[in-house]
Amino acid sequence: MNRRRLLTLLGLLGGAGYAGYASLRNPYYNGPVSDHFDGLRFHIPNITSDKSTGDLLKWQIDRNRQKWPERAPGAAQDKPPVRVDGADLRVTYVGHASLLIQTHGVNILVDPVWSQRASPFRFAGPKRVNDPGIALTDLPPIDVVLVSHNHYDHLDLATLSALSGNPRTRFLTPLGNDVIMRGHDSAIRAEAFDWDARVEVGRGVFVHFEPAYHWSARGLFDRRMALWSAFVIETPSGNIYHIADTGFADGAIFQQARDKHNGFRLAILPIGAYEPRWFMRDHHIDPDEAVRIFQICGAERALAHHWGTFQLTDEAIDEPPQRLTAALQREGIAASLFQTKRPGEVLELAVV
Repeated sequence: MNRRRLLTLLGLLGGAGYAGYASLRNPYYNGPVSDHFDGLRFHIPNITSDKSTGDLLKWQIDRNRQKWPERAPGAAQDKPPVRVDGADLRVTYVGHASLLIQTHGVNILVDPVWSQRASPFRFAGPKRVNDPGIALTDLPPIDVVLVSHNHYDHLDLATLSALSGNPRTRFLTPLGNDVIMRGHDSAIRAEAFDWDARVEVGRGVFVHFEPAYHWSARGLFDRRMALWSAFVIETPSGNIYHIADTGFADGAIFQQARDKHNGFRLAILPIGAYEPRWFMRDHHIDPDEAVRIFQICGAERALAHHWGTFQLTDEAIDEPPQRLTAALQREGIAASLFQTKRPGEVLELAVV
């Protein structure tokens, strides 16, 4: 294994759920024990899916990594409006897991990554093959930044610092990630919350923190020391269920979200970074499972994300949308109800 590949691998360890357990102190969070925090690490009740060092090496040695193009340009960069008032909903796919959600006069940016690499290193690690779907300078005033967890393809400190210049922008994240953000830049006004929190962000809009079947890590020895979450964005005209990363497991949390929030106007669901299944299935769903979640959670519409920008795993760049199309056809679901977008493209839902 050459030096560059080794550094790339180190950058991916957190996203792989690799079990590095040397640390006996949590540098991010010191709070009470709960049903999902044991005093040192967070966990999902009754779910265990850490991978061993041997599993990680087996994947790297035996992997069947499909070749991605050097560049796969998205659509023309979007220039979003300053605000979208009322019940209309506008979602711009920035790329990978980054999205701009505009509704009821509130601008919400989710997992913003504008850096060239999803990695702790500027010179190695997964490199983007398309530009962000919005130029950073074309973003409207951002009211809320949601950061789901601390993997490098979701928590990008350089981008968060760039967004911190607006004193009105709030940065909301699960427990422990606030310490990472403020440790990098004290101007990032991060607020941390546990699962089941409900946070008012203005104009009748609230953000709920919900469980996901996933992990967290920034390095080799901080596995599950910061919390991860899905989000429900509650609005006067319907709720949005955003899942950043998750496995499927028993599917219980998706039914629980439906029961708690009475279904959803829109579900934003990941469809990529899933091969090989024996290694990834516990923390990344595939397109077939995304369709199952769409059905379980009771959403009226769905938008796919987490594909086509950074090659994190082994599948081909265009396989996730192709498999999504096939899964929808098998289930008799119209493609218009669960859409994929390229970076820069927009999903608009108007109230009729």
